[in-house]
Amino acid sequence: MNAPRNRRVFLMQSSSVGVGLCLGAFGRRRLGRSANERLNIGVIGVGGQGATDLNNVASENIAALCDVNEKTLGLAAELHPKAKRYHDFRQMLEQRDLDAVTVSTPDHTHAVAVVAALQLGKHVYCQKPLTHSIHEARAVKAAAVRAKTATQMGNQGHSNESTRVIVETLRAGTLGAVSEIHAWTDRPIWPRAVDRPRDTPPIPNELHWDLWLGPAQSRPYNPAYQPFLWRGWWDFGTGALGDMACHLLDASFWALDLRNPASIEADCDVRHPETGPNWSVVTYRFPARNGLAPLTLTWYDGGRQPSRDLVFGRRIRENGVILVGEKGTMFIDDPYNAAFTLLPEDAFQGVKPPAPTLSRSPGHYFEWLDACKTGEPTGSNFDYAADLTETVLLGNLAVRLAGKIEWDAAATRASNRPEADPLIKPKYRRGWSL
Repeated sequence: MNAPRNRRVFLMQSSSVGVGLCLGAFGRRRLGRSANERLNIGVIGVGGQGATDLNNVASENIAALCDVNEKTLGLAAELHPKAKRYHDFRQMLEQRDLDAVTVSTPDHTHAVAVVAALQLGKHVYCQKPLTHSIHEARAVKAAAVRAKTATQMGNQGHSNESTRVIVETLRAGTLGAVSEIHAWTDRPIWPRAVDRPRDTPPIPNELHWDLWLGPAQSRPYNPAYQPFLWRGWWDFGTGALGDMACHLLDASFWALDLRNPASIEADCDVRHPETGPNWSVVTYRFPARNGLAPLTLTWYDGGRQPSRDLVFGRRIRENGVILVGEKGTMFIDDPYNAAFTLLPEDAFQGVKPPAPTLSRSPGHYFEWLDACKTGEPTGSNFDYAADLTETVLLGNLAVRLAGKIEWDAAATRASNRPEADPLIKPKYRRGWSL
């Protein structure tokens, strides 16, 4: 078997054979509901990525909009003037005609919004990472099982044709047993390793600061936290791993069952109680699982990258993944798994993609909307997404403890680091709960 030199050709060859699978997987209507019947959707968080999510579900009836910023909410309301407006998503969820909600808030409020919606029987789409803590990932997964509604996490690359070809190629044994994975990102692109600001400027008139804080412990407003900069603060965000690993590691996680590592060890420039480090290198060690060989996964951020020797001297861009197998290497030089190369090229000359075994997606958002109406499964449903998120957040646990943790998945604890417990399950502010 030999692979085409042009990775795009590799992907194009596989696209036509997936069409029938796409129609078969998403064409059936099991719930007796018309595909043209519009859902009543509530959107929690309508700025930034939330605006993108809103736009991608706007084919349905946008019945409610929620944001803690008056100006942001007003701009969204101009596009959807019939939608009811809210600042507190807990009040929005009391709107009885809502069928589904999207959640596009900062990481620290994902879980409380998601679980509340699931408990009310709503379909839920939530941005990545699914949760802010490992405990929350377990709680969301359990709530989704009970709710039996359509769920999807916003790691959009999961629905790409190319992601499915990557998974099928790995599962077909094209690389042989995979022993190493290397993933890296250009994040963080926000202030890091900094102390909490001491100045207390006035809260902007348009911002409901207490609602923005949500379950996080109270602190004075400061523009150092929002918008966007919250990603670097542990109380609100999940750092470089939380921002990008649910994209970069998705295909590897899917193909190679990267659940429950035995240990995770972090090397970083500084351990800071409030914010993430300037850079980190995190090593996960996975034991043998379901017939798969043990492997080591190394994550790099803040300018650190793997050696170019792993890809035979090729250029390494800002975001990517390398998988090293006994027969060769897969080089994914895109954060969303859009394309890949098999190396060395001479060894894979003429290799064709394996026969499709995974259904093809009609698109990440449409897949979820269709599932809301038909009961068809989604690819990044919360059962899957919670496990992926937990694996990602275990890296942060090692970073925050600046060392090695031995992970006891059954007990949800770091057996060698009891000081990890409050990081695994942070305390909520009074008045907030799952």
